[in-house]
Amino acid sequence: MHAPRSHAASAASADPYNLKPGEHSTGTTIMAIPFDGGVVMGADSRTSTGTYIAVRVADKITQVHDRIWICRSGSAADTQALTDYLRHYLGQLSVETGRAPTVKTAAHLMRRMIYENKDNLMAGVIVGGWDAVDGGSVYNIPLGGSLVKMPFAIGGSGSTYVYGLVDHKFKEGMSKDEAKALVEKTVAHAMARDGSSGGIIRTVVITEDGCDKQFIPGDQLPFGP
Repeated sequence: MHAPRSHAASAASADPYNLKPGEHSTGTTIMAIPFDGGVVMGADSRTSTGTYIAVRVADKITQVHDRIWICRSGSAADTQALTDYLRHYLGQLSVETGRAPTVKTAAHLMRRMIYENKDNLMAGVIVGGWDAVDGGSVYNIPLGGSLVKMPFAIGGSGSTYVYGLVDHKFKEGMSKDEAKALVEKTVAHAMARDGSSGGIIRTVVITEDGCDKQFIPGDQLPFGP
């Protein structure tokens, strides 16, 4: 026999995120894969406040320098403010040094801002891009402000559904087309499973020659086996 559960206990068990009163859970799927010569980054476009979809076609892939981009997850306000600061810092650094900043420098600046303000922020980002030192590279900065250089990175609430798919499909030395196809397929699968991810798929391919940004409409998503 079990003791009757209180209403408060039932409400707490129904909330897996332990949100405070008035807080809303937010969701995203973001991903980046480096290839020989650049990086492919992708994201869904749904911005939600709890069960309400606030924006259907948000842009979660933000450019902070010529060939450095950020995939944003967590609080839209927090990550927008962080990328604005980072864009300012990198522009200032480029003028002072007379050369383009590296992806590693951008990642460390972002990591420092997130870590030093971790009690007040909800921000998990992927920093990716191309530079003359490392070529294409990807850095993952999850909630809390740790920093890890990754052979690929996925994040957001939708990422928990697709780790197995990425582990199975990813291989070292992928071509640009292979990396782009895997990013699109992975984000589409996450959108199909995660109620907080949806809308369209946005991608950007970053190489020495420049950046190519595209999108896939919601009725043409490549989900499926």
